[in-house]
Amino acid sequence: MNVYTKLNHARERFHSRQLKKSGHNKFANYYYFELGDFVIPALEIFKDVGLTSVISFTKDYADMRIVNTDKPDESIVITSPMSTAALKGCHEVQNLGAVQTYLRRYLWVAALEIVEHDALDATTGRKGDAPIVTPKGNVGDDLPEEEKEFLREMAASCEDLVNQDKATEAANMVDEAMLEADQKVWLWGQLTAKTRAAIKKAKA
Repeated sequence: MNVYTKLNHARERFHSRQLKKSGHNKFANYYYFELGDFVIPALEIFKDVGLTSVISFTKDYADMRIVNTDKPDESIVITSPMSTAALKGCHEVQNLGAVQTYLRRYLWVAALEIVEHDALDATTGRKGDAPIVTPKGNVGDDLPEEEKEFLREMAASCEDLVNQDKATEAANMVDEAMLEADQKVWLWGQLTAKTRAAIKKAKA
């Protein structure tokens, strides 16, 4: 089989599995896949069908190369633009690691064609609208601690940028992080009213 046929078989086998979604968005009341929910099953399926994956990063792009192990000259490359993070108190390597962790998840989501329409519909109410993010209850309290730390640092960076009259940069940083809905809600709750208002105005 060629690499395209193998990838189609891998996707079909992946979606036929009854995998548990451990991520829970309390705000919109839906469950979603976290990276750890699907990477190991995906790697097992790739091995069975004769595929392997290699993720690499350059200054401008993140690439996932899916290789046919029976014919290594055959490959499929999935590419995503690199993003940036400017977390307060973190040096360049830590910021880079945060970006790479998120991009790794999104590359796998693209490779496996994981689409969770309920996530969009539940948070917007109308298809095509941007999510309305409002601090509410204990939404996001069940996020992993490392994600919370990432979001705390992002909140601190947003506060600093707004205090320097750079609300547009703060808004762009949040957008480029491509956060899940519950992550956005939790982040919003870490910001002061002044910073939230400045970011909303910058996006208007």
